[in-house]
Amino acid sequence: MDMARNSSTSRPPAPPSKGSPIHRYRMAKRIPKPNSPMSRPPTRSPALRKSNRTCKKHRPMDRLLCGDVGYGKTELAMRAAFKAVEYGKQVAVLVPTTVLAEQHERSFRERMVNYPFHVESISRFKSAKEQKEAVRRTAAGEIDILIGTHRILSKDVKFADLGLVVIDEEQRFGVTHKERLKQMRRTVDVLTMSATPSPVRFT
Repeated sequence: MDMARNSSTSRPPAPPSKGSPIHRYRMAKRIPKPNSPMSRPPTRSPALRKSNRTCKKHRPMDRLLCGDVGYGKTELAMRAAFKAVEYGKQVAVLVPTTVLAEQHERSFRERMVNYPFHVESISRFKSAKEQKEAVRRTAAGEIDILIGTHRILSKDVKFADLGLVVIDEEQRFGVTHKERLKQMRRTVDVLTMSATPSPVRFT
């Protein structure tokens, strides 16, 4: 049977709805094209491979990604987030400033514009109404990637199925926030990015 000829003449089925078993299976099998924004830079492959292997283990990942500004830490964080959402998990991206939260929101949305992922941010730049709606949608599982400042660590922010926490410059957060992060490390994967890691991080 000529599979190529039959596939070219057959009518493609309607795309499955997000969250369905067929959709999750297809997303898990989807491989970004080499010329797409999600293609893998060869110079960063070792760090990406190590993160992927650690994420697949039964115990939660706690990995530090250290590099100078412009090295590509955010790019690797986006790829880790992509894999987490691909398998049905939610991602929290914690940043120290509201400006960085807005920058990350734009970067994540640009990278994943061709995928059915919902990216949102929460910070003081958002109105009280917008923040309340983002919190509601996050708890309902409607937001895949939530980016924000320490506001993400508030008690009213709950995730339906959190799988990965990305922390940008952890040393810039306070003691209370670090205690909350320490609790999160027991149950979810954590990827910390830093250009100047604190020695305390290694103790």
